[in-house]
This record gives sequence, C-alpha cells and structure tokens, in this order.
Amino acid sequence: MKWVTREHVKVDRVACPWLIRKLVDPGAEFVFVPADQVPTVAAQGAIPFDAPGVELGHHDGRCSFEAIVTTYHIDDPAIGLLAQIVHGADVSDDLYGRPEAPGLKAIAEGFRHLSLRDDHEILAREFVVYDALYAYCRQVTARE
Repeated sequence: MKWVTREHVKVDRVACPWLIRKLVDPGAEFVFVPADQVPTVAAQGAIPFDAPGVELGHHDGRCSFEAIVTTYHIDDPAIGLLAQIVHGADVSDDLYGRPEAPGLKAIAEGFRHLSLRDDHEILAREFVVYDALYAYCRQVTARE
C-alpha cells in the first residue's frame, strides 16, 4: 500500500512510517510531497497521514502517531508509552510531560542537519532510533 505525507520529515513523520511498517503495513511504500499535493496523491489511492484535514493527522491535541495507534487498535503498552514520547517531541502543547520527549526532539532536529539526500534516507537512518526507543519502552512498561 502507498502512504502519503508532507515532505521534510521530522518527529511525527518519521515515527508514523516506523509504526506503519512495524505494526500496520510491513510492505508500506511512502511518498513525500509538498503539503498542497497530499490530497492529489491520496485521491490516486495512497493513504494520507500527518497532513492537515486527514483522519490520520492531528486531532484534539493529539499527534498523528496517536491517531494511527487509535485507528488501527494497537494495544501494546510500549507503543502507548512511545506515543506519549512522540507526542511530547512533536506537539508544543505536551499532554504527558515525558522526560524522554525533548531528547527525541533534539535527535530528530539533528537528523535534519546531516545533509541527507531525502526523506527516504532520513527514514532509513532514523528507524534505528525508534527501534531502540521501542525496546526502551518495552523494558519500562514491563516493570510497571
């Protein structure tokens, strides 16, 4: 399945593809376009995310990662914790106050300054960050 979002990925637009590939659609193909082109690509059959006015976007103060977790009924406590961290790194009005969130935000900003070729290369390099953060969240939630 094709998925489409805005170009120039950062926190939520890296976390969402990671989640989609991990738990929703392992064969997902991602398309990154200017924001005004998301509806056109979606009309051609791609699932839009993290763009204005889409179901898998920001709603009621929550980020797109949280929308995917809810829509696809992902009931994993570690993913729930990861969603709180992603939220805090992505949304200025942080609902959860997770201490890990500012670190994730700094890492995401750092990836934008590595002069990587494109959004696909950022995903390829940054997915390991989310793998590690998910492993951390699994350990934290196992202790609770």
